[in-house]
Amino acid sequence: MTTTVEELEAEALNLSAALRARLVEKLIASLDSEPDIENAWAVEVERRHAEIESGAVSLLPGTETLMRLRAEFQ
Repeated sequence: MTTTVEELEAEALNLSAALRARLVEKLIASLDSEPDIENAWAVEVERRHAEIESGAVSLLPGTETLMRLRAEFQ
């Protein structure tokens, strides 16, 4: 039996919000699956995490970051 897009959509809309969000993440990830890009991001995440852990960089609270960005782009 072939399931139509409309049937899948109807089933998905009956899921809880959390399960719909999980499904969306998986669907989007399936579109963006380029191993070289994924590997490059993984390396970048590890590099940034190491900088934070070593104290080489400091983190700003979200509210302060937003204030700075708003001031820069106004």
